[in-house]
Amino acid sequence: MKLCRFSTLGTTPSNPNGLGLVEGDEVIDITPGLDVIPAMRYPVPLGDQLIAHLPAILAYAADARRSAPRLSLQAVKFLSPVANPTKICNAPINYQDHIAEANAAKDINHGRSYKHISDFGLFLKANSALIGFGDEVVLRFPDKRNDHELELAVIIGTACNKVSRADALKYVAGYSLGLDMTIRGPEQTCWRKSVDTYAVLGPWLVTADEIADPNALELKLAVRHGDGSIEPRQATNTRHMVYDVARLIEYASSMYTLHPGDIILTGTPAGVGPVVPGDVMLCEIEGVAKAEMRVASHYG
Repeated sequence: MKLCRFSTLGTTPSNPNGLGLVEGDEVIDITPGLDVIPAMRYPVPLGDQLIAHLPAILAYAADARRSAPRLSLQAVKFLSPVANPTKICNAPINYQDHIAEANAAKDINHGRSYKHISDFGLFLKANSALIGFGDEVVLRFPDKRNDHELELAVIIGTACNKVSRADALKYVAGYSLGLDMTIRGPEQTCWRKSVDTYAVLGPWLVTADEIADPNALELKLAVRHGDGSIEPRQATNTRHMVYDVARLIEYASSMYTLHPGDIILTGTPAGVGPVVPGDVMLCEIEGVAKAEMRVASHYG
């Protein structure tokens, strides 16, 4: 299934926190399914509670989908399919061609050299950076280079710690498109990548059962500029990741507990490049989604 969170556009009454299934060019409104999430008292459990109760929500969706209201894709604004991750984990330099690209370009490396992801580890991005594909990336610091980085996003479904590579995929709820927007500079990675709107997820979550092999997906990004021209930038297959999805889950969980809804951005291939206000990023990952992400027309 393709599960989305959305708000409605131009309808009365409006729905600011909808839950839906995406089928073809429609969203099936299954918002009442949120009622399966039990009421909780403070302090609430760690993890996104929609993802923590995903099996019950999907069971509700299977029963409700035939009679539930339907909306056109144009009638909704896609929110991030995960509202409350405890962390956004990021895999740097996880494609060999991007390692070569970064080492060759001073405006990317700023004096650093890159060898292997195991030399760098993972880094965390602030949860406050998270938005959906219905929003806009609002760039900051016009004097700095602001880059796109398209990545396969893995969404954890069940809490796990110190899992083996062999068992790792059992803990995956699903997959999404991820954009790890980046300000280039000499500062620490988590600082430069945690700007508001610089973590894009969506437009929906594709449940894990629909992706036979997350390590064999075509990935591509192009930029449509303000003059209408389209510039291809990134193109690869996830089979070229240095650490595959299972290894990344094993690696991350060796250091910290992963909770339901936690996001792992699996790294970006070569072809990263700057975007400016008014650009549109055309993103696609095979079997997951094809979607456009706008860059706001102004700096924030």
